[in-house]
Amino acid sequence: MCGIVAYLGDKQAYPILIKGLHRLEYRGYDSSGIAIINGNLNLYKRKGKVEELEKFVKGKDVSGTIGIAHTRWATHGEPNDENAHPHFSQNKELSIIHNGIIENYNSLKEELITRGHVFNSDTDTEVLIHLIEDVQENENLDLAESVRVALNQVVGAYAIVVISKNDNNTLIAAKKGSPLVIGSGDGEFLIASDATPIVEYTRKVVYLEDEEMAILERGKEIVLKSISNIKHTPYFQELTMNLDVLEKGGYEHFMLKEIFEQPHSIRESMRGRLRLGQGIISLGGITEYKQKLMNAKRIIMIACGTSWHAGLVGEYLFEELTRIPVEVEYASEFRYRKPVINEDDVVIAISQSGETADTLAAIKMAKEKGATILGICNVVGSSIPRETHAGSYTHAGPEIGVASTKAFTSQVTLLTMMALMIAHDKGTITNSRHQQIINALNDIPEQIEDVLKTTDAITKDIAAKFKDSRNFLYLGRGYNFPVALEGALKLKEISYIHAEGYPAAEMKHGPIALIDEEMPVVVIAPKKGNYDKVVSNIQEVKARKGKIIALVSKGDTEVRAVADYVIEIPDVEEMLVPLVATIPLQLLSYYIAVMRNCNVDQPRNLAKSVTVE
Repeated sequence: MCGIVAYLGDKQAYPILIKGLHRLEYRGYDSSGIAIINGNLNLYKRKGKVEELEKFVKGKDVSGTIGIAHTRWATHGEPNDENAHPHFSQNKELSIIHNGIIENYNSLKEELITRGHVFNSDTDTEVLIHLIEDVQENENLDLAESVRVALNQVVGAYAIVVISKNDNNTLIAAKKGSPLVIGSGDGEFLIASDATPIVEYTRKVVYLEDEEMAILERGKEIVLKSISNIKHTPYFQELTMNLDVLEKGGYEHFMLKEIFEQPHSIRESMRGRLRLGQGIISLGGITEYKQKLMNAKRIIMIACGTSWHAGLVGEYLFEELTRIPVEVEYASEFRYRKPVINEDDVVIAISQSGETADTLAAIKMAKEKGATILGICNVVGSSIPRETHAGSYTHAGPEIGVASTKAFTSQVTLLTMMALMIAHDKGTITNSRHQQIINALNDIPEQIEDVLKTTDAITKDIAAKFKDSRNFLYLGRGYNFPVALEGALKLKEISYIHAEGYPAAEMKHGPIALIDEEMPVVVIAPKKGNYDKVVSNIQEVKARKGKIIALVSKGDTEVRAVADYVIEIPDVEEMLVPLVATIPLQLLSYYIAVMRNCNVDQPRNLAKSVTVE
């Protein structure tokens, strides 16, 4: 959600912090701020992008070797200078940055007001730093102990870093429900909400656990303890991220770069797992729970947003290949509707970030009911891998664009491999059919490379014709219904055009009323499955003067004869069509957004990692 970065060492903090904020801006970009200790506690913050902060601090004192910085995605209080982080305590001697939500901030605030505290913002974060100061003054505790005691009064999620004007040698960090990683370098510490600002300076990191805090002192080893005051031993991990993946690499936007990275990211998802010569798929992360999957009476997939659409594709895959019933649930709804969960259920949680708050909460609830929980996520060291019994990483690499692209196709690739592995071991697929699909899956990256080459210019031309449309309708059947949903979501997210995805057969049960000569209708119509039925649906749209943009199998003539615009995709296995059909829809959304002068990488109101409910 928000971006956190902090530094303590012998270098000047400001250049490191500001670069870190730029790296983290995809996590939040409503406002940003920085606080640096240099005798004084100098705090500067501004509404808007990080570049607005840079302009504001020009000529001001930003010297110092300890500091904290933040880029915000607004929860409590509108985006403005006052609500931007960092926040001061009442006496302006402490400052805090925070990601998450303090649910009981209102009652805490009321109590603090009765003690004379005056607040300058609408945020829950300012309440927390006032609480820490109140504890410190009234109980005569040091900074670390004051933070620990205060956090025991807090209900909600948080990742925080606190500094004190009176101690330029110490950073205090803590987390619950929101990610926080600490990098240890040569005489320096770096803290961030993900590894992107850290990788340039150190490969040695510690991921904080829930209700764990870190005391970082200049010249000393890291000290970890729980907020219940139990000391922990730091577990250091080695970062494997490459710095070049955090740069645009000559592309105009991260989103375009990530669209074109999909042949590589899908290969990475399959690397070492799809063993073509042996005719097997091996997912080491779930080996111990393979039998549980094979014997499952039901699989429940929980996710949000784009990951939910990947889960819908997974439902088709698992039911066709393994013959196990599958339900796909919005994590945000699943946790609140008193679902029936049995001990022989397997829950598959899907999340790009591995930090999605609703998905994490749903995982914890399902675990309490005795279900087996498997995770599919992209970010190594994130919370979902730690909360699940087992799982697999997608290995898509960092995804900086807020609108997910390569994460989706990597999730679908992993779900395909998982379903094939279980089907093969369970005997619900013949050996020859299993080998046939494995061969076809292995060919997908090369086919996507062809799609990118052949459809880039076509989607750009179509975008130019429809960039001023107010509505879009996306239609698909079977495996392509989730593709229609995902195509519509991408357009909504980055171009702000209203779009809806529907099963093609459902169009006549309502949405057909919207169709006129102003309505572009995108139809995913490969020559597979219910092709003839989809052609009939296209005819229904044409009869009402709707404009048809059709995705068709290479060489198709029937749909081409009636469609206004045609985008060809390779003729692949029906269950693999989502992997190739998604690509031109991503490009179409991208070019429409660019032509509408939208901020493609940082669309309004959205954040990459949704760590609040």
